[in-house]
Amino acid sequence: MPNVLALILGGGRGTRLYPLTKQRAKPAVPVGGKYRLIDIPISNCINSQLNSIYVLTQFLSVSLHRHIANTYKFDMFSKGFVEILAAQQAYDENIGWYQGTADAVRQNLAYINRERPKEVLILSGDQLYRMDYRPLIETHRKSGAEVTIACIPVKEEQTSGLGLMKVNDAGRVCGFVEKPKTKAERDPYYTPREWIEAPGREIPCNGRHYIANMGIYLFDADFLTDVLDNNDYTDFGKEVFPQTYKIKQVHAHLSDGYWEDLGTIKSYHEASLALADHDPPFDFFQSDDLIYTRMRNLPASRVEGAKMDRCVIAEGCRIGSGTELTRCMFGVRSRVGKNCVVKDTVVIGSDSFGSHPNIGDGCHIERAILDKDCRVGNNVKILNEKKLDSFGSDDDDLPYYIRDGIVCVPRGGVIADGTVI
Repeated sequence: MPNVLALILGGGRGTRLYPLTKQRAKPAVPVGGKYRLIDIPISNCINSQLNSIYVLTQFLSVSLHRHIANTYKFDMFSKGFVEILAAQQAYDENIGWYQGTADAVRQNLAYINRERPKEVLILSGDQLYRMDYRPLIETHRKSGAEVTIACIPVKEEQTSGLGLMKVNDAGRVCGFVEKPKTKAERDPYYTPREWIEAPGREIPCNGRHYIANMGIYLFDADFLTDVLDNNDYTDFGKEVFPQTYKIKQVHAHLSDGYWEDLGTIKSYHEASLALADHDPPFDFFQSDDLIYTRMRNLPASRVEGAKMDRCVIAEGCRIGSGTELTRCMFGVRSRVGKNCVVKDTVVIGSDSFGSHPNIGDGCHIERAILDKDCRVGNNVKILNEKKLDSFGSDDDDLPYYIRDGIVCVPRGGVIADGTVI
């Protein structure tokens, strides 16, 4: 798609995803055994023939930069690129740490305008979905909109953490509310089934009567510059759109399919384990629209007499004999000892083939996330026996945390032999 520049926002501190974000940015969090979250929007861009891509980064971005540099390289005859725009100091006193999504884009307008795009596509770097952006671009150009927002129908119980929009018959946005908590706030945004299933959209309603902002925005480049140059708005969803939809052409593009914001430990855990189900809502096993990632020269995984049910096992793993695995995700170079029981658990793996396994012999682990390079000793039980919903502060230096009832062992964490959690 000529004249379209993609900007992927690298995210902030990601406190709700802590401790997975203790040493890395949200888009660098591993997903699906061998991928990183940033691979999702970049792959969607490439599959949509959008090859001019900037990634805006700020927080704990070293591993994210390394992954992008080692993964996305276009040939010398292509004009395509995937480049980093990191937060930086400058002579302009308004340039510094990004204060929000809109501020991050504002601080990089000079680089954006150098590419002379007709439109700018703004994406989040921490969502799991598959999308062809070309129909969005077509909707934008046909409607004559100055900005088009991708949206998805959701059920009422999903609305409290999302931005909702009211849309008229022509597709123009005529109302915004951010994360409504009460029925009175939601009621004006109820959308009839007839609108969602109307010709041209034809998306099954299935009880989804609210239109949610997906965090995917297509701006006319001139309008983007104008709206950010003349104010101090810091966030698109909370400030830019609520202040501009009444006087500017803000349109909606209705999409459908699986879309998940992996912003919390619970959502990350559930989405990761769903990938191991018989009919996963998001499937990496798809011949078209592949999700790309870094190529690794790793050996095939080896399973030594274990029982497995609904498991995803990446390359370079070793599973010991007598071990029983149920609904688990194992990232690259994961090692599990003998005679273990592991259930509903995400093991992110290791950076190298170390001498210590990620899970020792005789362990029993359920509903856990074991981050990269962690070491769980022999005969350890991780069961959250006290049924705690939360344990551990962001300021603590603990061997484990509990978030949403899920036990999380941080990157490089060590759990001693015989420990019971």
